[in-house]
Amino acid sequence: MFRSFFPNPRYFFGSALIWTLLLVGVWFTFGDSVRGVISIDRFVVPPFCAVTAPAAAPDQAAPPPADASASASAGSSEASAPAASSEASAVPAPSSASAAPSAAPAQPTATANCIPPDGRFVTGAKIWEYEFVFLGALLFCVFWFFFRTEWYWWSVVMSTLILLSVYFNVQITAWVNNWYNSFYDLLQTALSGPNKVTLDQYYGSVFSALQVVVVYIVAQAFIQFATQHYVFRWRKAMNFYYMSYWPAIRTYEGAAQRVQEDTQRFSSIVEDLGTSFVSSFMSLLVFAPLLWSLSSHITTVPILGSVAGSLLWVALGWSAFGTVLFAVTGVRLPGLNFQNQRVEAAYRKELVYGEDDPARAQPQTVRQLFANLQKNYFRLYFNYLYFNVVRFAYIQVDNFFILLFLGPTFVAAAITFGLWQQISDAFGRVTGSFQFLANSWTTIVELQSVRKRLKQFESHIPKDVDIDTEPSLPAPE
Repeated sequence: MFRSFFPNPRYFFGSALIWTLLLVGVWFTFGDSVRGVISIDRFVVPPFCAVTAPAAAPDQAAPPPADASASASAGSSEASAPAASSEASAVPAPSSASAAPSAAPAQPTATANCIPPDGRFVTGAKIWEYEFVFLGALLFCVFWFFFRTEWYWWSVVMSTLILLSVYFNVQITAWVNNWYNSFYDLLQTALSGPNKVTLDQYYGSVFSALQVVVVYIVAQAFIQFATQHYVFRWRKAMNFYYMSYWPAIRTYEGAAQRVQEDTQRFSSIVEDLGTSFVSSFMSLLVFAPLLWSLSSHITTVPILGSVAGSLLWVALGWSAFGTVLFAVTGVRLPGLNFQNQRVEAAYRKELVYGEDDPARAQPQTVRQLFANLQKNYFRLYFNYLYFNVVRFAYIQVDNFFILLFLGPTFVAAAITFGLWQQISDAFGRVTGSFQFLANSWTTIVELQSVRKRLKQFESHIPKDVDIDTEPSLPAPE
């Protein structure tokens, strides 16, 4: 299943995990030092402008901010880039000399070498982050180039590109989560009274999100196209690997189905589950710290009270409960699905023989095979009955779960509408990441049954011979 496509699967996947952990460690320990040496962000995107402090009133003796303070503000503003600051930067400076200096809001410093901190998607910090991730992926591909097989460009390079696309998607969801805060606060202000918000402010916020979403849509279309080819190449590798031993394994029960159907299902399910798992892991890395910080706005949580990171602990507990619940109620499903494929294969095989041999597929034989089929399906339906009751109940409760713990905060009016939208989205992302096994359990069950069938099929294949070349195909008819 794997060695027909990937170069030495055990070492390949192990090295991918070790290299990823190493890159994460370098990023959090030496990231700033490495950025000063190799990053191109300073040549691509200007830094954010420093935001000056409000001018002091005439009767106050507040000294002007020092240059060092302004410089530090510029560095910190680039790192954080709050979306809400876009509204402040959009307000024009007072042109009348009669305007009171103390009433003027903080304005970005107008210099030619910086841009206003308007919450844009591409910033200097993000350029460096993307560069670091891309260089790490490139070095991994270069290393395995020296141990490449005929499927290198698909198994190594395309796998890496698909994972990079997943990382890109997570970055977009993180930016949109931050945009929720500023946009819904803007919406709340607009609904509080006429002309509280200008049309330029409203449409400017909407179009800033649309620009990012358009890029996401175009990228997704090409990514889906590449993924479809990736899955087919993996199926092709397994297909010709198995067919090279066809004379020895053709008599195995359901051999044709293993080669024709299970190779396609296995490659497709593994690709889907693999990208979903990586997406969940990356989402957890991005949104767990955000949910921890957002918990500071929560007054108190039922049962837990006022604890640091309360929302994160609630998400972890609820997700762990769902995962254990699904694992217990669905423990019998993989075996039943495996048995179901066996009775299906026996029934299909007899019908195929009956097409060429009139002595085969006789009524009595067909009735017996179909009786076996019916018995297994009815048993499978019964087990899925209580499993689906548990699954649908959990999903419905999950839609309202966060509301049960935010009641005291809503009553105390401790958060704004925009902050609530950001908390709701971040909570859903974190619980969705923790609930990967729970949400994917039916797919995992199907994968387990397919893998079990292919493992039995492969038990008849010698393990000490590899296919060295990709067989060429004739012109299609």
